[in-house]
Amino acid sequence: MPDGRLSRISSALRRDLDAARERDPAARSTAELVLTYPGLHAVWMHRAAHRLNLRGLHLPARVVSQVSRLVTGIEIHPGAIIGPGFFIDHGMGVVIGETTEIGEDVTVYQGVTLGGTGKHGGKRHPTLRDGVIVGAGAAVLGPLEIGEGAKIGAGSIVVKDVPANSTVVGNPGQPVVLEGQRVDPEKIHHPDLDHTRLPDPVADALDCLIQRVEELEAEIAALRAGEEPPPKADDPDCRDQVKEGIREARRASVDAA
Repeated sequence: MPDGRLSRISSALRRDLDAARERDPAARSTAELVLTYPGLHAVWMHRAAHRLNLRGLHLPARVVSQVSRLVTGIEIHPGAIIGPGFFIDHGMGVVIGETTEIGEDVTVYQGVTLGGTGKHGGKRHPTLRDGVIVGAGAAVLGPLEIGEGAKIGAGSIVVKDVPANSTVVGNPGQPVVLEGQRVDPEKIHHPDLDHTRLPDPVADALDCLIQRVEELEAEIAALRAGEEPPPKADDPDCRDQVKEGIREARRASVDAA
């Protein structure tokens, strides 16, 4: 094997190990990572299967991928393109389809599906750009694009493109902004893995409606008592936000259908 190719393989293996060490605080040693992490085993076996696939050895490539599936519980089609620094945490039940493209330093958790739609050939699986995080049980379906630094909440079902540096939650998945902050470009390759503090647009809408009902009840009670209605809160009226959220949900449902 030429020295250049050996150096590239060694570099890719080190990058995968570094990604696992950085993103999993339970990792205690390199030996533990190499011997006990099925996510790493699945990625390494995929790199071998993908190389066979590129050489036209499709059957041996599928055999390697199925052995990997049997051993790790993770199914990655040999045709999938996966960049360096890819980390599958826990991993059981992860499925990655044939035309999936994954950039650098991407993280996925157990039960994630990167799946296709329809029976047509060509590109039918998603593209994940650098630094994407996909939470447990999420499904990303079709030839869509997930932008750099995006986070997909656990259990979300994504059926349309996701802008860079945004967070998606729900079914169908809706892009939302996390605490009004965009992602620092420097963090794309060293992502913040706290994907539990996600916005909930449905809860926000309900909070708005409850607030409005309480204001109306107080106003009616004051009028019945012949008193001046209490002043309204300084917060801006959130009804427009609720209406826009409902419209977005309806549009997403139509797109998903």
